[in-house]
Amino acid sequence: MSALFFPHRHLLGIAGLQPHEIGFLLDEAEQWVAMNRATQKHDNRLNGLTLINAFFENSTRTLLSFEIAGKRLGADVVNMHAAQSSVKKGETLIDTAMTLNAMRADMIVIRHASSGAVQLIADKVDCPVLNAGDGRHEHPTQALLDALTIRRRKGQIAGLVIAICGDVLHSRVARSNILALTALGADVRVVAPPTLIPPDLDRMHVARFTDMDAGLDGADVVMMLRLQTERMAGGFVPSLREYHAFWGLTPERLARARPDALVMHPGPMNRGVEIASSVADDPARSAITEQVEMGVAVRMACLDVLTRRARGMEGWA
Repeated sequence: MSALFFPHRHLLGIAGLQPHEIGFLLDEAEQWVAMNRATQKHDNRLNGLTLINAFFENSTRTLLSFEIAGKRLGADVVNMHAAQSSVKKGETLIDTAMTLNAMRADMIVIRHASSGAVQLIADKVDCPVLNAGDGRHEHPTQALLDALTIRRRKGQIAGLVIAICGDVLHSRVARSNILALTALGADVRVVAPPTLIPPDLDRMHVARFTDMDAGLDGADVVMMLRLQTERMAGGFVPSLREYHAFWGLTPERLARARPDALVMHPGPMNRGVEIASSVADDPARSAITEQVEMGVAVRMACLDVLTRRARGMEGWA
């Protein structure tokens, strides 16, 4: 494999990636799925490299996933939490970027509450940067792990009807998934209350549904989104109880989708709000824990691919 398969220095979003580049990252992740299920879960290809996980926004599963991915590849992993950083003392984001760059990291994974912050840092550092979520903008590895989960469970993505349901307006996960899944040939539906549909949706080549039952009709995959109340400044929904009554995924609603429809959720879940526990825990239909597993494999693939040039691999130098 050469840089022709993935010529990008950073992974800042799904936007700008070609379908074959997305497919390449998914193919690369497959080897790590197998290794992560083995007894020996270690590979030394990133031995001697330093990975900094700079998380300016709170996270549990994403940070842990990147930490495990880096360590399984043999990298020296350093986690930087916003609560412990000089940002809290008034340091600008650019100053922080310059500080990280001076430490000669070989790769920086960044999560930030502001859209575009990751791009700002990427422009100031010498090493590859991977976006672990920035504001409402993008969360590319989440979209990749979701695509990998769907492809492994369904055999393909092209032609599938995929309903992305819930708080689309505030969701970087939804944006990245729409970009990835439409690029891979899926028929994507956005299913949400009118107040939670982004104004630029018409440019994203998806079908819009403001009726949950109609949006789920015949769907192959139902992807629920967390109601992000912490990002809401105003009355987007009447109440959590009413939201669940009209927009929550219950067994009765799921029956409108295809009998073998896959249920997904990026987590963390608000049980009893956007999804009923009986649906989330359905062993035959739910792929939620599998998404977490695929997340480690996808992040291992991204760390591997983005550091190949620094490691002087043939065709990547």
